[in-house]
Amino acid sequence: MKITKIETHLADKFTFVKILTDEEIYGIGEVHPASGTTGTAFTIRGAINHCAEYLIGKNPLEIEKNWQHMFRRTIFRGGSDLMAAIGGLDIALWDIAGKASNLPIHKLLGGPTRDRVRVYTHINGNNTDELTEDAKEKINQGYTALRFYPFGDFNEPLPNSITRIVKTAVNRVEAVKKVSSDEIDLMIDSVNRLSPPEAVAVGKSLEQYNLFFFEDPIESDNIDALSKVANSITVPIATGERLYTIYQFLQLLNKNAASYIRPDLSLAGGITNCKKIASIAEANYIGVVPHNPLSPVLTAACVQFCAATHNISIQEYFTNEQLSPKSDLVDSPLSIKEGHLIIPDRVGLGIDLNLEAFKHYPPIKRARNPLKTSDGALRDY
Repeated sequence: MKITKIETHLADKFTFVKILTDEEIYGIGEVHPASGTTGTAFTIRGAINHCAEYLIGKNPLEIEKNWQHMFRRTIFRGGSDLMAAIGGLDIALWDIAGKASNLPIHKLLGGPTRDRVRVYTHINGNNTDELTEDAKEKINQGYTALRFYPFGDFNEPLPNSITRIVKTAVNRVEAVKKVSSDEIDLMIDSVNRLSPPEAVAVGKSLEQYNLFFFEDPIESDNIDALSKVANSITVPIATGERLYTIYQFLQLLNKNAASYIRPDLSLAGGITNCKKIASIAEANYIGVVPHNPLSPVLTAACVQFCAATHNISIQEYFTNEQLSPKSDLVDSPLSIKEGHLIIPDRVGLGIDLNLEAFKHYPPIKRARNPLKTSDGALRDY
């Protein structure tokens, strides 16, 4: 079997790849926007073409060999755009392998380690009333884990003082906790926006609420600083959605900077690389919580990965059609029951692109509003 063509398909904010072969078997994958997370993902398309230049004519079933070539044929290895391109293409190669063997991907990875995949979903609101109403709705839908942003309107500046930052977080966590039972896990995400002192103050103030995790308290570039935050509070830290090589995750683990890591299959080199990342996490007794901010294609890849990976703690899952999923972009979205995604029996990835629906979602650029402090300086956004 040989790869004959690689197509790129765009819909809404999403970028998909389709790898075709000379045996009429094809595979699909999804690519993270990487450096195009704000704006248009121009560089991703170049990175896909760069990888396609190598892949055309190759055997798609030689997945590890192809992965190593895509990673190592550039002297300056890694980089978010290249790793995202490799990630989407790697997912597509595993889809082909599953179809060629008439098996779901998770069975090629060693078989299922679990019967279904527990997920957390997002609750949204610009005040405590909106948050608690959304929390009650999600709990009634059967979700047992909820994550939210605890500092007010997501697109507005954080409170000016550290006291107000802490009080805002405490008030929101306390409000959601009151409408949740002891069977519900709660997580918060500060989206890398806090300074280390702010993160420690927030973390200490929330220790009494037994949060599942505190995600991305500070920017992820300085792992030493993150380690200091993690070791200053008892709330477990989750991070890693902006990391993309096994070496970065190894440094994170060596510094004891996280209790949970968050590799993104569409950014961190696909299923092949994320299985290796999960393995080094397992050796450190660290849970894996795959980042999943894109379409149902990435969700399907995550479920295959989670099914065959022992140290999965929980899986991210979007339910808001306005923010992300666009379920009609695939032929058969995965089923969810009682807060768990059902592992599909279909071969390969378990889903396919519904290209007919793409006409309803013309490509658009991603927009993230700049987040400023009271003096006009930028925070991470």
